[in-house]
Amino acid sequence: MPFLRAPAALRKTRPRMSPPVRTTVALLFAAWFVDYVDRLAVTTVLPLIGDEFDLDLGQQGLLVSVFFVAYALCQIPGGLLADRFGAGRVTCWALLAWSLFTAGTGLAWSFAVLLVVRFAFGAAEGIFPAASMKALVERTSREERMGAQGLIMSSNALAAVAAPLAVPVLAAAIGWRATFWVAAAAGLLVYGAVRLWLPAPRPPLAADAAGSARVRDVLRMGVLWRFAGMLFGYATVTWGLSTWIPSYLFAERGVSLTAAGVLMAVPSLGAAAATLIGGRLADRFEGHHRKVIVPAMAVAAPALFLMALSPGLTGAVVGGTIAVFAASLCYMPIFAVPLRSLPPEQVGLGSAVVIIGGQIAGMTSPPLLGVIADAFSFEAAFCVLALGPLLTIALAVTTPQDSDAFLAALRKRPTDPAPRTEKEPS
Repeated sequence: MPFLRAPAALRKTRPRMSPPVRTTVALLFAAWFVDYVDRLAVTTVLPLIGDEFDLDLGQQGLLVSVFFVAYALCQIPGGLLADRFGAGRVTCWALLAWSLFTAGTGLAWSFAVLLVVRFAFGAAEGIFPAASMKALVERTSREERMGAQGLIMSSNALAAVAAPLAVPVLAAAIGWRATFWVAAAAGLLVYGAVRLWLPAPRPPLAADAAGSARVRDVLRMGVLWRFAGMLFGYATVTWGLSTWIPSYLFAERGVSLTAAGVLMAVPSLGAAAATLIGGRLADRFEGHHRKVIVPAMAVAAPALFLMALSPGLTGAVVGGTIAVFAASLCYMPIFAVPLRSLPPEQVGLGSAVVIIGGQIAGMTSPPLLGVIADAFSFEAAFCVLALGPLLTIALAVTTPQDSDAFLAALRKRPTDPAPRTEKEPS
């Protein structure tokens, strides 16, 4: 029936992934899955850690945010390392290091030691995202890139399902400390798989030769920092909710940590689906992120108020699910234009610039919401999160919508030569 047909932009033929691309996607999916389980494990057992070390909500939020301080600080160094030593090598370094620090979390004997270990853990994970994105760019065409990246990044949401379901059960059976040792073992297995089976990059494409000024030029691309601002607005929602929903359900709704994990699976599954859809839309629209971000975040903001102000548990879960689904639609479109426009030798550093916006949100959102919850209520804290979608909308309508506009924005600065777009070999 004609009225059921998708819009023309969504009916373009999607290229089939080659075996090397499928292997790359599978391995990076596994690495990101372990990455997110390891970092979410601490938020899932935060009430238990708080009880053992007698921490208030502000201190618990600091335990989460110290990770993001190191994570943010290491984004740009991670991009530089990936550009200098190779994406595959840096991915393996990151996997090995963060797995060791995950195990170290279970050995901490004081709050101060926990802070140090989580800072080191954040530094190890911080060099991974840019390396992962560069690894994918080196092995994919522009036409399949965001769809493949959407598949990879759906691992984050699926990890947000697995961690709240598995971690409380493991913590109840073997203790929260041993739970981190199990997570570390999984990371070491993925490290071995990536080291052995990550395919070689595609043949090099024509691109500008890298020079000593390239780092400075990329960091001075103001348009990249506007995309980082969009990711900041998105991440205030995702990290604010993922950090405090378990404690909110436990303290305010009387839900056990195990039951809270089951309830959190609903929005997390929605987020996984939304990330996949967002990646496909980014490919179909060839960027044009405004088409996705504006309507999606216009839904997310009022849904946060619905979650916060609902008198019943059902309304809170429905509101939270809608907010997380709508926000997650925006994740891949935020990256679409930069990843489609930057040449491969600048993708590591360029993607790190964008990612750092999300990590600044991770540094600020958990402790700020913890302070607001201590001073007022969790409901007030969740209402404040609605500022994130509004910021993302404002930046979505003022940033370049495709590669031509992105490169034109770079050319406005005579001292910053615009990189050439990637051209696929015929």
